[in-house]
Amino acid sequence: MITETVNALAVVTPAQRRDILSAPRTAQAHRDLLSDLAAMNALQLGGDAGLVQLPARFTVAAWNVERCLFPQDTADHLGQIAPDVVLLSEVDHGMARTAQRHTTQDMAHALGMVYAFGVEFHELDLGGPTERAFCVDDFNALGWHGNAILSSVPFQRTALIRLDDHGHWFASDGGAADPQQPRVGGRMAIAAVVPTIAGSVCVVSTHLESNAGAEHRHQQFARLLQAIDRFAPGLPALIGGDLNTGNHIPPDFDWRRETLFGLAENQGYSWAFTAAGDTTRPSLITPHPDRQMKLDWLAGRGFAPVESGILTSVSAAGTPLSDHDCVWSTLEVSPAQSRDPHG
Repeated sequence: MITETVNALAVVTPAQRRDILSAPRTAQAHRDLLSDLAAMNALQLGGDAGLVQLPARFTVAAWNVERCLFPQDTADHLGQIAPDVVLLSEVDHGMARTAQRHTTQDMAHALGMVYAFGVEFHELDLGGPTERAFCVDDFNALGWHGNAILSSVPFQRTALIRLDDHGHWFASDGGAADPQQPRVGGRMAIAAVVPTIAGSVCVVSTHLESNAGAEHRHQQFARLLQAIDRFAPGLPALIGGDLNTGNHIPPDFDWRRETLFGLAENQGYSWAFTAAGDTTRPSLITPHPDRQMKLDWLAGRGFAPVESGILTSVSAAGTPLSDHDCVWSTLEVSPAQSRDPHG
């Protein structure tokens, strides 16, 4: 668990880039690279909060924004549900395909929120053919791609939780390495404790592995639940994000065959915060998806769901802002359940 925070993430130096490109494709080499990149071992905090504390009833949205091609439009679209907390997956920072923008920072500014951004992958290339069509340059200024939390109230504390370090997309024995496009990093989560009128609560943004089966995601989710218990013991917790449920589970790719659901329920979490229905659709980057899937979820413990829904990712102008729809829930917390042992 990483608790260091910074105002700006350190850039990858030319020497570090050479080390990445020349490193053997092994898990140990990847771990060495991961530890050497300062930006992979810190959270970037920024933005301004509009409130001091949340009400006892508030709304949380979780959205995989698929790089976040249109930060302002994406922020405006969320106005339909007016979330108090936003859990983001697949946000770019310094990538040519998103005009080198810090998409999390742009969304936070548009929504009047604070943000915590953490790096999932350092990308060394420009992306696939449909992504390259959006590139404004032939290089990435920073190459950061990750997860984020936006909040209308200040964070009391934050943590970055790495769910693997073996280099699933880098090491030749990792399972999904692409020799033409090395990426340093792995799936991760960001946890934050925020104040409400009923006491402190924990919110978590995560993204589980797509190129793996149920057992791999079960292990990642088990690691996440253990980390949340260490980070925010006794607090109500809400986990949201793209869990990639059903991916690489042939023949039917059915999310119901994932074992992480029972794992969470056995530890007191409920999936009642997620509305029924698939959450994927065609987009500008993924114009012809192989299948419609239910990948995005909210799971809570110590809360009561009031209302839940799925917000289409198609804007009022008809533009698909992502290949994932946004899942959201309005929930309540009890004062007796939200005493923070950390003070």
